[in-house]
Amino acid sequence: MFDVALSSAGATIALATSFDENHPPENIIDGSLDTFWPTTGMFPQEFIITFSALMSIGNIKLLSSNVKALSIEKSTKTEALDFEPLVDKEYEHSEGQMQRDEIKIPVTSACHLKFVIKSGFDHFVSIHNVSVDGTAVH
Repeated sequence: MFDVALSSAGATIALATSFDENHPPENIIDGSLDTFWPTTGMFPQEFIITFSALMSIGNIKLLSSNVKALSIEKSTKTEALDFEPLVDKEYEHSEGQMQRDEIKIPVTSACHLKFVIKSGFDHFVSIHNVSVDGTAVH
């Protein structure tokens, strides 16, 4: 398995509900821990990662700041439609520390992952990196 959520692996950001030209949503999948995507202060906020093809995926790693509640959904459709719930997470307040989470999920197939930030510990949250262990389905 390799990180199928990297832009260098063909992944793209199909949708993001916030945009800052200095910190675009593509920073989430650029592989760098020094870049990030900030939200604009209202909730919920969403972003969708689209893989290069149908992938068999496992663990999801998330590096973030100030996220309080998050849900992740998946879609196996060619278009980013008909999402199914995958996991719901609640986080502890980390007082200015980065939130590092490895989300263990049963192996499943997906073309798209939707991340819904339901609430935050502050008006603004940031997503620094998402990595998804996976492999192409043949």
